[in-house]
Amino acid sequence: MPEMISPEEARELVLAGVHALDVERVPLLDAVGRVAAEPVTSDIDISPFAHSAMDGYALHAAELEGATEENPVTLRVIAEEGAGSVFEGTIGAGECIRIMTGAPLPESADAVVKYEIVGIVEGDGKTGSVVSFTAPTKPRNNIREAGEEAKAGETVVQVGEVISAAGIGFLASCGAMEVATYRRPRVAIIATGSELVPPSEVPTPGKIRNSNSYAMAACVQQAGGIPQVLPIVEDTYEALAKAVQEAVKTCDFVITTGGAANGDYDFIKPVVDTLGDLRMTTVNMRPGKAQTFGLVDGVPVFGLPGNPAAAYIGFHVLIRPALRKMQGYTHFEHTKVMARLSRDMKKKDPRRIYTRSTIVREGDDYVVTPAKNQSSGLFGPIQRSNCMAIMPEGLESKHAGDLVECLLLDIPEELVL
Repeated sequence: MPEMISPEEARELVLAGVHALDVERVPLLDAVGRVAAEPVTSDIDISPFAHSAMDGYALHAAELEGATEENPVTLRVIAEEGAGSVFEGTIGAGECIRIMTGAPLPESADAVVKYEIVGIVEGDGKTGSVVSFTAPTKPRNNIREAGEEAKAGETVVQVGEVISAAGIGFLASCGAMEVATYRRPRVAIIATGSELVPPSEVPTPGKIRNSNSYAMAACVQQAGGIPQVLPIVEDTYEALAKAVQEAVKTCDFVITTGGAANGDYDFIKPVVDTLGDLRMTTVNMRPGKAQTFGLVDGVPVFGLPGNPAAAYIGFHVLIRPALRKMQGYTHFEHTKVMARLSRDMKKKDPRRIYTRSTIVREGDDYVVTPAKNQSSGLFGPIQRSNCMAIMPEGLESKHAGDLVECLLLDIPEELVL
């Protein structure tokens, strides 16, 4: 095992250790944002009939040939047809019907002229009125055709497609009330540390509240997983080994926080090494050099550092891609853009540094401002950030106006900018 690997190598190593989970069928609304695991077909033509695209008048387009402002064509309105009703009659020469958006196009009509450009000569524009037209129209104008969006039996969602909110509406129109999708991973979250107490308690001297479990649970939930926050584990090998062994029995992925370094009370590396297959221990990144990954009974186990920022960044760079792969997604990296630094940034550590930052658009450029406090022990700067500005490996400092790569945290990985 190499002593230290790049974030890219670490991500690929973790991705290689996971696979898409089994397929389940879920109610339509539960499929939003998830990946289709089987093709979805429509049970009918969409639309099932040709219908008017707007409120107006249905007629024969040939009737309006030669219509102008100076020589308008007049037609008598013989009926009205609203959405949900069907006109059973025939539109003859010199006739039209008033039609509403969504109403079926009569077989004897081939065009619709929108209401706003039709003049009223007699009556109120409804049945029995005479209306005028001052311009020709084309056959099939303002008509949504039968089967325009999909034909009966046609595949409307392919395997691998992420189902959007609009897709839910589309599938509803196709009669698909269930969708086959990859199961969401159950993720165990274990905070280690004899100093930790639940957030509901006021810490006594020497104790701190367990914030990592809740941050990681929120990260898992945002990534589409199902978090299971387990009890705090004290700093002993035996306690951690027992917690991991229990977690892998019921969960698809295990995340621990704390105890990932090489101190006297850091046990996740020997636990994974003893119980399973240890594959990674250090990554060339800051914060979060100590990143442990391996398999225990075939279940991925990832040991994050205890410092909040290190755990958070480690999750987004290394764990989130794996959870997405387990759900069938094919885009694993957060979107990145280039932005100009708003101030100088000194580089004193040769590792790749992920700085908590805020990016904004100014004119044609993105401008990024790193948070003043980059302590790895703080969640606050991350809460007020929307990206991670990346300082590449080496000791080269960056100056105001220099371009740096920024990892965007708040947009889907599928988005291309």
